[in-house]
Amino acid sequence: MAKITLKDLSHSYLEKQNNNADWALREVNIDWKDGGAYALLGPSGCGKTTLLNIVSGLLKPTKGKVLFDDKDITTLNPVERDIAQIFQFPVIYDTMTVYDNLAFPLKNRGLSDSEIASKVKEIAEMLELTSTLNNRASGLTADGKQKISLGRGLVRSDVNVIMFDEPLTVIDPHLKWILRSKLKELHQKINRTMIYVTHDQTEALTFADQVVVMHEGQIVQTGTPVELFEKPKHTFVGHFIGSPGMNILPCEIKNGEVIFSGQKISSHNTANKSNFNKTQLGIRPEFINFSNNGIPVKIKRVSNTGRHKIIDTESSGGNIKILSNSSTEIPSGSAHITFNQKYTYVYGDNWIIEQ
Repeated sequence: MAKITLKDLSHSYLEKQNNNADWALREVNIDWKDGGAYALLGPSGCGKTTLLNIVSGLLKPTKGKVLFDDKDITTLNPVERDIAQIFQFPVIYDTMTVYDNLAFPLKNRGLSDSEIASKVKEIAEMLELTSTLNNRASGLTADGKQKISLGRGLVRSDVNVIMFDEPLTVIDPHLKWILRSKLKELHQKINRTMIYVTHDQTEALTFADQVVVMHEGQIVQTGTPVELFEKPKHTFVGHFIGSPGMNILPCEIKNGEVIFSGQKISSHNTANKSNFNKTQLGIRPEFINFSNNGIPVKIKRVSNTGRHKIIDTESSGGNIKILSNSSTEIPSGSAHITFNQKYTYVYGDNWIIEQ
């Protein structure tokens, strides 16, 4: 296992870079502690897989360094880094049995038959593959094959880091929750550094202790699932995490006060700066309530999801989504709403205005 440090890391697939759009990764600096569970979260094209491939040694960065336990390994190949990587689609040997697939990495490292049998048995039990150990891998379902891929990454005890590149893409939806829970359980048992790449917020938030949110080649926030939900430091984080995402609304700052829809709004962070190209107000749908006075809105649509209702409203300052319990009585036509000050934030040029 290893502590992983990415220092001043940037990467471009182009020979010349003229602007930010020419970089797949820009100025990445991060420390991942030994034994932690981390997720790289963001939409397609944000740089997640590029970053993972740089850590694994499949790519050499244009700029910056990769360090394992403070040792510079930027130029080392994947074999020299002692990493395990599980890809989006299963990588297995169809002609081998499940047992031989799991044993293959251990045989290559010269372990004895008894050591191999012990480790394969342990991982097979964790992944519920014991009953299929003598079966050929070619006869398994897609999720069964992906379990083998996971097992081959987990069976080695000498790896510095185990990396997952969207490993549940081919898994049936009803099995994803089971495997996510299994991975979390495995991490707690084996305590190895794990990095999980995904565009699915549910996968990231249920697996990782720390989630790294990426946007346009940059890391915009790193934090626990609770921190990312309750205090997004960038409007993209607020929009991307949550269902529905955070309401991002245009606002003005006048004499240190936040004005939205013609009214003064109390926010968690003070707006003592006004030298931004644009200022916005962020409030999650969960933290908006109907009241006798406040911001006037028109009720446009109510969607009942079972446990919750999603209410689409329209104000003079923009459209606002509200999330309420299914038992909440929704006004018809027009209403007034208030924002919970504790979870209302002001953003300048998309970044939270820090005190």
